[in-house]
Amino acid sequence: MTTAADTLAAIWHIESAKVVAAVARLTRDLGLAEECAQDALVAALEHWPTEGVPDNPAAWLTTAAKRRALDILRHRTQAAPKHVELAVELDTQHAIREADFAEAVDAALDDDIGDDLLALVFTACHPLLSPEARAALTLKVVGGLSVEEIARAYLKPTATIAQRIVRAKRSLAEARVPFETPRGAELHARLPSVLEVLYLIFNEGYAATAGDDWMRPALCEEAQRLGRVLASRLPDVAEVHGLLALMEIQASRLAARVDALGQPVLLMDQDRTRWDRLLIRRGLAALAHAESLPGPFGPYTLQAAIAACHARAAVAADTDWSRIAALYDALAQVAPSPVVALNRAVAVGMAHGPAAGLELVEALVTEPALKTYHLLPAVRGDLLAKLDRIEEARAEFARAAQLAQNARERALLLARAAKTGK
Repeated sequence: MTTAADTLAAIWHIESAKVVAAVARLTRDLGLAEECAQDALVAALEHWPTEGVPDNPAAWLTTAAKRRALDILRHRTQAAPKHVELAVELDTQHAIREADFAEAVDAALDDDIGDDLLALVFTACHPLLSPEARAALTLKVVGGLSVEEIARAYLKPTATIAQRIVRAKRSLAEARVPFETPRGAELHARLPSVLEVLYLIFNEGYAATAGDDWMRPALCEEAQRLGRVLASRLPDVAEVHGLLALMEIQASRLAARVDALGQPVLLMDQDRTRWDRLLIRRGLAALAHAESLPGPFGPYTLQAAIAACHARAAVAADTDWSRIAALYDALAQVAPSPVVALNRAVAVGMAHGPAAGLELVEALVTEPALKTYHLLPAVRGDLLAKLDRIEEARAEFARAAQLAQNARERALLLARAAKTGK
């Protein structure tokens, strides 16, 4: 039997970010907004079991949180000298006097969400914070995850994540970062930081960097959800839709990335009937939208186009590797990096033969950024195996296993080393 508490937990997961966002616009203080939202949650836990779940539970929570925020602001005003103005900006961004407080309360409680959620994303992903802090804060206040859930996802102590979040909110407050969605040139300057955080969260869920789990789907789902929010608010920004397309298409493979025993299954070996066709359709639609917008393709759109090549292939043998190699050529021009160069080598090896791919990989062996990157020896081992250089291939797979931090991936690489040449 579903209880009021169960219903509240489900609603809170979906609506908490909107509640925090609505209050943050009122208080201009992210920490205070989150505190008031938590107070509203506690109030709901007290009232809903006896009074029943309200007809519009999200509105109930938002109103309760706003009332709590206004109570705190009223208290601060009353504690201040009699003629001090209340330093709270509403939509007009002007301070209001005590005499106007009742009218301001009514206006604040009647406000809808508008673009507050988008402002919350941009605030949590502010570039003055480190990528790790941005990711943790975004998952907490926008994704609605608990500190414990974030700590488990990133295999960090709960205290570490809690301190990271507290420091992030303090940094935003001390820098007086405005709670707003930047406009024009400022929006485009800040947007890469937002997209970086969303993809960082998604990738940690798609292929966990460490620990015993190959994937953490909940992180993928949060990143996709936030990506959809961004796409709905920014319909004319190609890279937003490119990133959403990339995440949707990649997430479509999650069920096929492990076998019945939970062991990893590589892309070319996956049962493609297990790919989520709905997510593929969503991804391809987002990609088509991104490609229809003016301007050159950005890195997320190009990566989504690469993912689409795999999604369109009913079986692995149908994959258009020549197009993928060409897309990686374009990606290397737009966003060059050693990892992109390695992925390009894989595509070239598939399109033009393992010798051509290995030649590109050999040029990356001395690349400092890839010194401890386990996929470099893994790719080299695969290409060497295809060229029947068995002993060298086996040694490369073993070295890749030593470098891998994820237990499942390490086991997969050791198994490949053992099977090579047999």
